Amino acid sequence: MYTAEFAADPHRFYDHMRHQYGTLAPVALAPDVPATLVIGYHTAVRILHDSERFPADPRAWQRGIPASCPVLPMMEYRPNALRSAGEAHARYRAANVAALQHVPQHELRALVEQLAIPLINDFCEKGEADLLTQYALPLAFRTLNRALGCPAGIGKMATHGMAAIFEGNNAAAGNAMLTQALTELVHLKRQQPGPDITTGLLAHPAQLTDEEMMHQLVTLYGAGIEPELNLILNTLRLILSDHRYAGDVLHGSLSVRDALDELLCVDPPMANYCISYPPFPVEIDGVVLPAHQPVVISMAACNNDPAVTSHNGRRLGNRSHLTWSEGPHTCPAQPLAYTIAQVAIEQILDALPEMDLAVPANQLTYRPGPFHRSLAALPVTFPPSSPLALAS
Repeated sequence: MYTAEFAADPHRFYDHMRHQYGTLAPVALAPDVPATLVIGYHTAVRILHDSERFPADPRAWQRGIPASCPVLPMMEYRPNALRSAGEAHARYRAANVAALQHVPQHELRALVEQLAIPLINDFCEKGEADLLTQYALPLAFRTLNRALGCPAGIGKMATHGMAAIFEGNNAAAGNAMLTQALTELVHLKRQQPGPDITTGLLAHPAQLTDEEMMHQLVTLYGAGIEPELNLILNTLRLILSDHRYAGDVLHGSLSVRDALDELLCVDPPMANYCISYPPFPVEIDGVVLPAHQPVVISMAACNNDPAVTSHNGRRLGNRSHLTWSEGPHTCPAQPLAYTIAQVAIEQILDALPEMDLAVPANQLTYRPGPFHRSLAALPVTFPPSSPLALAS
């Protein structure tokens, strides 16, 4: 799952796995890192709701994993909600859910609009752009930094570290960079609190330590940049390349929400994750899963499982997908993530209504990595237009 071949056409591999193995497929997340990939929808739902047999704590697994393993930073134990179980998970999750309330939806919409316009103005007169580097990445980066109360310098270091972790490219160094940046942010916000998510975490009755705080922020950065920019880019790719959307979004017969819902279902930005580590051998669907070996939910494969898709494989408007996970580890930030993506896409389509892909969709390339579904670039062309007026 870490190869360029897998990144180029993962759905072909999911189909092959389904025919050969059924609902559970043996995979390698990296060299010498075996795992079980769950590709059956109903099986995934059972696992996601069974935290006793499928806890998210990886400490027993990682004792045999070298520090140089490229996927270790994405999977290792951290004292946060994503990598904990039981009372610890409940404590961390309560703090995160409460802190996320510090970002009202109406303020978030206004913030994304405010940040999007200068980015669009930087390239709208040129007639071409790469929406990854010139729009989606800086927009996700700046939005998250504002929501966390994070200065740009610290945020830039955290973003570079997180990108290295997702790609497995010098991931250990990326993890160290991320840790340093977020530790600095925690120290800063203890001294200079503000109306932001980081301050909300610090003020929560859970009384998180500096180390715990840093690891909560790791999760927020992990969810707030890479998956968010992938959601924006992949939905724009769908709108610009699919005949059902080309023109229809602008003319009102289909909405950006329709495109987002379909993208989240058929090609989610975090394709494979929601990892658990059975503490003892577990039998499910006639397969005995070994103790302490990762069990990875393929949201992409499960959402497209023929057992739950309609006759034509599409479920437009159906939000029963697993992209936000299910059960005790359901993503608490999904309303915020959805709002950011919707506003970002609406802004650029309104500003550049005649935008087209610069290359055919089947010539776009994806960055390797077992977990994400991430374009390497999204080049577009459009008639040059005048800069937009900046909001007061």
